[in-house]
Amino acid sequence: MPSVTGKILAPFCALLVAACARSPQELELSGPTMGTTYTVKVAAPPASLDSAQLRATIDDVLAHIDQSMSGYRPDSEVARFNASAATQWYEVSPDLAALVQAALEISEKSGGAFDITVAPLVTAWGFGPSGEPKVLPNAAELEQIAASVGYRKLHVRLAPPALRKEVAQLSIDLNGIAPGFAVDQLADRLLALHAENFMIDIGGEIRARGRSARGEPWHIAIERPVDTQRAPYAGVWLDSASVSTSGEYRDYYERDGRRYSHTIDPRTRQPLERAPGSVVVIASSTALADGWATALNVLGPHDGLALASKEHIAVLFIERAGDGWRSQSTAEFERYRLKE
Repeated sequence: MPSVTGKILAPFCALLVAACARSPQELELSGPTMGTTYTVKVAAPPASLDSAQLRATIDDVLAHIDQSMSGYRPDSEVARFNASAATQWYEVSPDLAALVQAALEISEKSGGAFDITVAPLVTAWGFGPSGEPKVLPNAAELEQIAASVGYRKLHVRLAPPALRKEVAQLSIDLNGIAPGFAVDQLADRLLALHAENFMIDIGGEIRARGRSARGEPWHIAIERPVDTQRAPYAGVWLDSASVSTSGEYRDYYERDGRRYSHTIDPRTRQPLERAPGSVVVIASSTALADGWATALNVLGPHDGLALASKEHIAVLFIERAGDGWRSQSTAEFERYRLKE
C-alpha cells in the first residue's frame, strides 16, 4: 500500500498529460492539493463557465474530500472513526460508506492484495509520517501489528451509511483510493456545469472526457518506471475513462543491500521485493483505477495479469528486462493504446 506524505496523498503515479496546443477555447487551472498537485483542463467550455467558477468548483470538491477522508485532519470523518474505540456501527456520510464498500470489494476480489487497514504496517516499515525507522520491525512486532490489520475486520453498510470495526485499534487509510474518488467527484461536478470536454489530474490520477482543444481524444503519456529522468514508454487515449499507475521505482529506501518498497503486501506484511516496474490500469472510474492499480501491483505480473484477465480489467504491466523493458497487457488495455 502507498506511503502517506500528505493529507490523503496517493503516491505519484507515473503519468504525464500529453502536451497539447494552447487555445483560447480552453480553461486550465492547477494548484496544490492533498500534498500533491492538480491540473484541470476544460476544452470548448460552455459560455456559463469561466475561470472563477471553475476555481470555486475545484476548491469546493477538494475541501469536501479533505474534510471527509483525510487521515491528517483530526476533525475529518476518517480521523474520528479511527480514533473511536467503539466496535458498534459508526455513522458516516454516504460518500465515505460508498468508497469503503468499493475498497472492500477490491480487497475481496484481489484476495487481500489491496487493504485500506494496512497503514500501521506501512508506518512500521518507515513509509508513514515518522519516516524511515532506525531498526526494522521483526516478526514478533509485525505479528502484533497484524492483530489490528485486515479488511475482513472492517464492515460497511450503505443504508443508513455506517462503518464498523471488529477490533478497537483498527484504522483505515484511504490514501490508495480517495484521490481517484476526488477526480470522479470533480468530473461529476463539471458535467453538472455542462462541461463536456475535460481532463482532470490529481497527483497522477487522471480522468478525461470528450475532446481536447485540438479536437482529438485526450492523449496520456505513460512514463518509463525509472527514478531518474522522465521519459514516455507508451501512450493511451481516454474518453469517459480513467487511468492510474502504481510502481516501485521512486518511493523506497535501501539498507544492507536490500531495497524496501513503499508498497506493503498486506498478506505477507512485507514490502514488495521485485525489480522496479509499474502497473497501469484504465477503468470506468478513477477510484477503481486507483485501487486496482495498487492491488495488481502487489499481486505482480503473473497473478495480477491472470486476475485482470478474469475480471476484464484494462491493465499494462511494465517490467525491467536486462537493460531494457518488457510489458504485458490484457486485451482490454490494447483498445486504449496509441499506435506508434
